[in-house]
Amino acid sequence: MRRLSVLGTCGAWPEAGRGASGFLLEYDGFRLVLDLGYATLPRLLEHCAGQDLDAVVITHEHPDHCADLSALCRALHFGADRGGLLPLYCTPGVVGRVQAMEPTEDLHGVFDVHPLPGSYRIGPFRLDSLLLPHHVPHAGLRLTAPGLTLAYSGDAGPDPALARLAAGADLFIAGATLQGTGTPPDGTDPYLLSSADAGAWADRAGARHLLLTHFWPGSDRERSIAEARGTFTGEVTAADEGLTLPL
Repeated sequence: MRRLSVLGTCGAWPEAGRGASGFLLEYDGFRLVLDLGYATLPRLLEHCAGQDLDAVVITHEHPDHCADLSALCRALHFGADRGGLLPLYCTPGVVGRVQAMEPTEDLHGVFDVHPLPGSYRIGPFRLDSLLLPHHVPHAGLRLTAPGLTLAYSGDAGPDPALARLAAGADLFIAGATLQGTGTPPDGTDPYLLSSADAGAWADRAGARHLLLTHFWPGSDRERSIAEARGTFTGEVTAADEGLTLPL
């Protein structure tokens, strides 16, 4: 079974009934989490127990991308039948930010931490990561396995590295925080993508399918889809909590 399950789609903070950034990638029994923002762990646990995860990758230290790493740490620390350390790939600052919420349990007692950016072999995947512009150190992700290339911009701004990150990707998961022109949540920002930006970079990269995510709370998601389709001729989907895409 090869699929991507959406755990959360909001940027900054979650709307009612939604979560912040998070995805579960499953590939022939291997389970990999991409980001664990606010309110994503309960949805993750609908798919699998924490001890059944094989790896976690966190793009950066903003809590809408890493807050529920703390909850996962507790679930693993206090849960039964925990095996060895869970591999965690993350940028500088993530462990310190999450550890600040956890005064008693050491994250290094639960996670085997590997720094991003960098390149690693993770189960069936090759992970390549590149620094992308954001307010804090941030890694864009490219995951390749036989028959699958997936790229994830996280919460980054426009940069030529996006074209390399998503080159020929079967699925490009891209932030669509901004819309139109003006000031956030409308407009341009060197540290955030708009839906039109996401479409343009997907087109430049030759990606097959664009999955928009990281929506500013309250945004009209149909508008985001329309703006992305104005710059990208491939398939465009808006991520939604509970959505599962076959890969």
